[in-house]
Amino acid sequence: FDSLPPVHYKETKSTILMWIQQSEAKLSMPQVAVAEYEIMEQRLRELKALQSSLQEQQKGLNYLSTTVEDMSRKAPAEVSQRYRTEIEVILGRWKKLSAQLVEHCQKLEELMTKLQRFQNDTKTLKKWMAEVDVFLKEEWPALGDSEALEKQLEQC
Repeated sequence: FDSLPPVHYKETKSTILMWIQQSEAKLSMPQVAVAEYEIMEQRLRELKALQSSLQEQQKGLNYLSTTVEDMSRKAPAEVSQRYRTEIEVILGRWKKLSAQLVEHCQKLEELMTKLQRFQNDTKTLKKWMAEVDVFLKEEWPALGDSEALEKQLEQC
């Protein structure tokens, strides 16, 4: 009986595996090009919430690891190996998920910065174009008014 996992171990393993599966599904959603800053902010909030959830689940993962170590000392070699392999698979998925989460957050933050800069540049360009439009619609000075023509040349 010492080599059998406690009920809490099975429950925790099930919870962690379900959480990993749900999180992998969320991260595997195809990334679409988004040109709306608010949507990008919402996605970043979702990813940050997932990171918080990951940290909350860490306690359960630590429990699984220590329980497997304890069971390994008491169980026969083949049983011990089965539990070790099982926890290694879980830890592998966990690490991959964690890395993907960090990568997605960084990439999204970079894209948000680029979009913000692009929107600011666009706003500046539109303002400049409006000013140029007003300038071009101004009445041209008479041919004999050299002072007005010189001023307009400077403006150009």
